[in-house]
Amino acid sequence: MKKAILLVFTFLVSYSMSLFANEIYGSKGYTKSMKEHLISAKDAVKLLNKKNVVFVSGDSHDTYESIGHIKGSVEMYAHHLHHSDITGQMHCAPLFMCKEEAQKYIGSKGISNDTLVIAYDNFRGPNATGVWAFFKSFGHDKVKILNGGMDAVKAIDPNQKLYDEAKERRKNLKKLIKEAKDKTLIEKYKKEDSLLKAKMKEITPKLLIQKGKEKVEKTATYTINMNKINWDLIASKEDLLKASNDIVKNGKESSKYAIIDTRGLTEIIGERKMDNVARGGHIPGATFLEWNNITDFENKLSFRDLKELQKTFDKYGIKKDQTIYAYCHVGAGRSTEVIVALRMLGYKNAKVYTGSWDEWGNDMNLPINR
Repeated sequence: MKKAILLVFTFLVSYSMSLFANEIYGSKGYTKSMKEHLISAKDAVKLLNKKNVVFVSGDSHDTYESIGHIKGSVEMYAHHLHHSDITGQMHCAPLFMCKEEAQKYIGSKGISNDTLVIAYDNFRGPNATGVWAFFKSFGHDKVKILNGGMDAVKAIDPNQKLYDEAKERRKNLKKLIKEAKDKTLIEKYKKEDSLLKAKMKEITPKLLIQKGKEKVEKTATYTINMNKINWDLIASKEDLLKASNDIVKNGKESSKYAIIDTRGLTEIIGERKMDNVARGGHIPGATFLEWNNITDFENKLSFRDLKELQKTFDKYGIKKDQTIYAYCHVGAGRSTEVIVALRMLGYKNAKVYTGSWDEWGNDMNLPINR
């Protein structure tokens, strides 16, 4: 009787958790502006293995291979999408990459001009938005950010649930085997462990999140039309210098510009200096709004509720009638997370400084504050 009650209770808990996951990771409650930028896990998994759809991981190479990636996806580490030389010089600024290099790189991932790109990362958002901004800047409109990334996909994968339950049970069995003194009981535990191991092996190929090397089935031809470059999304160091001078002269309240530094405090004050950058510090006149104010860490979603985001930008004095520039270290990551949030809220003149501190910190002619 107790066993039957326990089974019913387990079913009800699992069912309620499933409903919660569908609500959180489905598209319920998405506004029009959110739908223009985001895709829910529930909707995204329906597109797996579909023609002209490519899932792109913005996380690092090590994360892709060792932590995992969405089955069939390709890797485009966001930090490498901003392409500068060792001195921080971007030869085709404010483009993330020069046209020819970008065309070759995108095509090598099996992506053509009519491909729907679904950008994702673990769940936090910066690396996924870096991929989004990279494609959008080149005029590729068919690109979405998977809200909640890999974690959201895991949460709605029934095979992942079975796999995780078997893994947890095996973990408990190892402890029981170590503590048990009865040989018959030990053999019973070992037999169960063996069955669970076989079950996990059977489930592994069915999981939506896989580990291992990237497999691009076939390359594609990708063409960038310079007339379709989205100049309204990207900014140069000249743009930032003009904005910085205006803010310093007129003050943040009166300036028609806003510069958002999305990095952490140690980078902002110059205590932490990143590799290959000559100077630490920040752009004069910048507003310090760290990227992690944007991510919904509680629900493991890439963005917090739009009302909460609006309160955040209001708190930091970011106005919709300003031209807003956001920067981080490489311009494809933390800064793009903030830019996407602003655009979803209707801030039309929100742009990413593609060179970011990698470029600014290495240019001795540009002013810095510490």
